[in-house]
Amino acid sequence: MTLLSKEQILKANDRKTVDVYVPEWSGTVRLRSLTAKERDDYEASCHEMKNGVAVPKIENVRARLVALSAVDEDGNCMFKSASDLLDLSGKAATPINRLFYAAAKLSGLRPEDIKELEQGFDDAQSEPSCSDSH
Repeated sequence: MTLLSKEQILKANDRKTVDVYVPEWSGTVRLRSLTAKERDDYEASCHEMKNGVAVPKIENVRARLVALSAVDEDGNCMFKSASDLLDLSGKAATPINRLFYAAAKLSGLRPEDIKELEQGFDDAQSEPSCSDSH
């Protein structure tokens, strides 16, 4: 067994992409896996503290993950602002849902993780924060 060095780990190109055809939009959307920090930040954004208790903060949970994951041909995040998130969340639910599940799978969100994120669906929204690193 060969152990990896710190340099080998940090230089490894481990971010994956998937192209998802969206028939409602007559085109394809490229999604990129989240970094560990992006995933942690996304999951943290799905909860807020109220009276010392973590409660779901689920508004736009699907659009937020799509916004974090959608990249252009050069790998740059396509949706960077709160306004972008609002515009994206105004799109039809079916294509957003399709992209959400593809993005979740790509970033290792398990069905039970998604189920936990989907509990509630009635709180405040959050601004996306997508890094442009490859």
